[in-house]
Amino acid sequence: MLLAFSLQHSNAQAAESIEIVEAHLEDSTEGYRLAATYSFDLSRGLEDALTRGIPLYFTTEIEINKPRWYWFDAKEVSESQTIRISYNVLTRQYHAAITGRLQQSFASLDDALSMVRRPNRWIIADRNTLKVGQTYEVAVRMQLDVAQLPKPFQVHAMNSSDWRLSSSWKRFTYTAERQ
Repeated sequence: MLLAFSLQHSNAQAAESIEIVEAHLEDSTEGYRLAATYSFDLSRGLEDALTRGIPLYFTTEIEINKPRWYWFDAKEVSESQTIRISYNVLTRQYHAAITGRLQQSFASLDDALSMVRRPNRWIIADRNTLKVGQTYEVAVRMQLDVAQLPKPFQVHAMNSSDWRLSSSWKRFTYTAERQ
């Protein structure tokens, strides 16, 4: 009985977190891009809220710091991108929108979430921000952004474990290069 409870508890914990499967920076002619892949599932409560018309906001944050031995690390880049997932009851379609850039419609929730799990590579810094040959510390995380929900739901989200969906910071080093 104890084993069944612990397995059930571990599955509940796994459903409440986002795993960063892969994250790395790529140099392109436009600038440095973040390429990342995430793995997560929505809880039943989040799916219900979505189908009742409450949009969900997933925010990815990235910070790039240059380590310094004589003082605090220098913050070179601090960017974020939010993807909004919503459901239209009349058309029975899910919509995914990257703030200010792209919006697509999908027939299923899983297809819409694929845009969140495998987002397009977005430019996080122009080519002149990072110095070639310099090594930087990069930190990436994603979370369900409850601050963008309507106010009544923000209060509910703060008190409900269903609404706590986030990853821990994934840290790696990157040496700036040119193509």
